[in-house]
This record gives sequence, structure tokens and C-alpha cells, in this order.
Amino acid sequence: MTIYLDNAATTYPKPDQVYKAVEHALTGIGVAPGRGGYRRGMEATRLVFEAREALAQLFGVADSSRIVFTHSATESLNLAVGGFLRPGDHVVTTTMEHNSLVRPLHRAARMGVEVTWVEGDRGGFVDSRSIGAAIRPNTRLVALSHCSNVSGAIQPIEEISRLARRAGALLLVDAAQSAGSLSIDVGEMMIDLLAAPGHKGLYGVQGTGFLYVAEGVELVPLLVGGSGGHSDGLEPPEAMPERFESGTLNTPGIAGLKSGVEFILATGLRAIRSAENALVAQLVAGLGEIPGVAIHGPATAEQRGSVVSFTVAGHDPAEIGFRLDQDHDISVRVGLHCAYMAHQTIGTYPAGTVRVSPGYFNDAGEIEAFLTALRDIVQRS
Repeated sequence: MTIYLDNAATTYPKPDQVYKAVEHALTGIGVAPGRGGYRRGMEATRLVFEAREALAQLFGVADSSRIVFTHSATESLNLAVGGFLRPGDHVVTTTMEHNSLVRPLHRAARMGVEVTWVEGDRGGFVDSRSIGAAIRPNTRLVALSHCSNVSGAIQPIEEISRLARRAGALLLVDAAQSAGSLSIDVGEMMIDLLAAPGHKGLYGVQGTGFLYVAEGVELVPLLVGGSGGHSDGLEPPEAMPERFESGTLNTPGIAGLKSGVEFILATGLRAIRSAENALVAQLVAGLGEIPGVAIHGPATAEQRGSVVSFTVAGHDPAEIGFRLDQDHDISVRVGLHCAYMAHQTIGTYPAGTVRVSPGYFNDAGEIEAFLTALRDIVQRS
């Protein structure tokens, strides 16, 4: 049986209720929200509303209409960056970011936005004081990930948000590796823009994501077109969230996302975090006992999300991943993980690392099987 340890890319398996919700949306509803006043159309509309409400409850959002559905965290980050920044603006970010944020910022820089890249340390941590030192009078945005997808380092969002707020800048947080595992309250943490995918820690399916947009934050839409209502004019609607949801929403995907979030709310973030922490601690301890293994990132499970990256002296990460898959039926991620700047920061560029990311549905026996397999690969070489 396959042991799946790549939950940082996509969580698998999902809670059973997620699969059932997707199937019901396809076969029991089958139509798009906001496109008809008949019963099935109204059921689809109600489903999407309830999904927004569930997300609002999880992330401390007072008004669920401030949650915009997208097809990915990448789209959410593009909307936040491209919809907010203008030539002459300044943005502060870090070298630990995923390409989903790096590339929109690079494109903005080519259009006249100034970007300051604050260096992380060898563990992938970013010092909030360095963020503060990089802020200028024309800084409009501070943008960074909550948790690194390479080193697992959890960044001090609360400290950074206070610095941004004091300077009059907005805070954009990429929660791709923290949503559904770490506690996030947008009000308490003073987050103005929060982007996350549905298919990772929220247990939804691929092709879903969202962007939270705080009250008073004005963005230019990425897409314009049909929105179901507001059909009498050339301009897109002004109302949230329809202003940013042109086209037909992925109703089956949103149904799955809703059920995934409901699973988290019923299970509890603390229980999910505790279970993943235990597996990460087991991983770090076991890897530390294997000769030649270097673990990259925080020393303790409490300082990192559910991501453990490592290298083995004399072994290409791609070789390790291939042998784990072919000889032991164990799935991990290898390479640069769409975050080359992060690897340059922690010293693992260009080969990258082997990344192991256990999830809530993994268990200690699977971690021990992985460690046994890795020992076998290392000893055979």
C-alpha cells in the first residue's frame, strides 16, 4: 500500500464527507450558483454562501462577503498583488516565498513597483526587525508566507503585522502551508489580505482557493465578465464578492471545500496541529539518527509547520525520491518545490531537498516505515 507523505502539495486522502459533497454537487445539484431562481439554482447559491460562512468562521472574518473564491492560491495572490500595487509603490517581501508570490511581484517590478527582498536565515526564518527596517514611506504592502513550504519555518506574522500597520502598509499573507493547521484570525492578526488554496490543509479538491479582502481595501479585478447578476451595464459589479468572481464558480469544488472546512471545525485546529506535530517530531528525531542526513529548517516541531526538508550527503534528492517510490511505494517531493529563492537562502540550491510532509491522516507506523526505507537506501549505496 502506498504511503503518501506529500501533503504540503495536496492533502490525501480527504475526509469521506468531502468526496460525498463533491459527488452531490455534481449529481444532486448539477447547476451553477446565481444563474437561476429555480430550486436547484437556489441550492447551488446557498451552498456557496454556506462555504463562505464556514471559511469566515475558521479565519475570524466578520463579513463572509469579503471572501472571494478563486481557483487557487496562485490566482488569489495574483489578484492581491496585481489588483493593489501601482507603479511607484513599494512592497516588502522575503526570500522564502513560493513562486506563486515571487512571480507576481517580479511582474509588478517590471511594471514600476519597487520590491525589497528581505533575507531569511539558514533555517528559513525572517526577522521581523529586518522587515521593519525595509519599510519606507512609500511602502504600500508587506507580503509573505505564514509558513515556508521548503523549511517549514513559521514566520512571526503578529509582529510583522504591527510593523506594517504602524507604517500605514497593508499585510498580505500567503497561508498555503498554514491554513487548516495553524490558527489564523484575520482580525486579531491584523491581516488585510489572506490567500489560501482549497486542496491543501483545508481538505478541499484541486481548482479551489480564496482571497480574504479586508473592509476598505480596494482592488482592481483580474477578470471581468458575467457574474450571474448585475447584468445591466459594461462595468463589473461593485458589490463584494461578485466584483471578483466573474465567470462560473467551481461549485463541486466549493462543495468539497465547504465540507473540508467543516471537518476542521468539528475536529479542531488544536487536535490537527497536535497530531501533525507528533509526526514531525518523530520524523526529525529519526532523520537525525541516519548518517549523512542534514535536516533543513527549525530544530523543533513547534517552530515549523508539517514540512521537513532534508538532504543526504552523496545522494541527489531526486535519487532518494525515486528509490522511495520505486522500491518502497512511498511518495515524497524532491527538488526546488517551486521556491528557488528559498533554497538559495537555506543553502540547498540548485539540487533542492527531499521534502516529507505528513498530514492528519498519516500515522506513526507510516513515518517509521519511511525512516526504515530511507535507512535501507542510504546503507545500500
